[in-house]
Amino acid sequence: MENEQPTKVRKPRAMIHVKDLRKEYQLEGGAPVVALKRINLDIMEGELCCIFGTSGSGKSTLLNQLAGLEKPTFGDVYIRGVPITRLNENQLAAFRQKHIGFVFQSYNLLPFMTAVENVAMPLMFRGDSRRERTKKAVAMLKKVGLGNRLKHYPRQMSGGQQQRVGIARAFVAMPDVVFADEPTGNLDSKTTIEVMDMIKSFARKYRQTIVLVTHDPELAKYADRIVTLVDGRIVSDTKGENHEEIC
Repeated sequence: MENEQPTKVRKPRAMIHVKDLRKEYQLEGGAPVVALKRINLDIMEGELCCIFGTSGSGKSTLLNQLAGLEKPTFGDVYIRGVPITRLNENQLAAFRQKHIGFVFQSYNLLPFMTAVENVAMPLMFRGDSRRERTKKAVAMLKKVGLGNRLKHYPRQMSGGQQQRVGIARAFVAMPDVVFADEPTGNLDSKTTIEVMDMIKSFARKYRQTIVLVTHDPELAKYADRIVTLVDGRIVSDTKGENHEEIC
């Protein structure tokens, strides 16, 4: 048709931008230990990026820098264009509550709260009413297959069920970025597949950026991209087996 306009292709943008990042730890009575050595990295919007490495490679330190849990010695981290390394603690806390979610290896559920209460907690900091928080938490728990465990406490659930609660909590506020730190380290192989499929499905559906930190090559296969660290340096940056073009 004459008046038909060409479809605009949305260009991917960097959700996380890391510039000249360096992290040193000062040991008492000794020389500083360099954990990260001039890291430069862009992680794109909607990308599932795996930070891969063995113990001591610097991957957990890098996660802490990207999430604003530690300050770098030098360099900057930007999320959504915001230089989080320059924010004070109150500003950082507010930014994380709005834009960041976490999935932990050890689940990190509050033992005195039910599944619904654990999942609803991030929404409390965003100012949602109790009724709205509960509604969203219930809906998310149903999405992860725990509609029959709403009132259960962590001690009443298996490891796999607890991690599903953790995933629901990480995604309930629809954050821009979810950091997953060895999310299946305490799970069996069958539950690992279920959990990783769930994380990837949510990320694709809501176009969220996932930063997966692991030493497990089987987990890394789920990623669009694998960034490998050795001794605090990026030694390779490759497409994953299940890479999908981000557009």
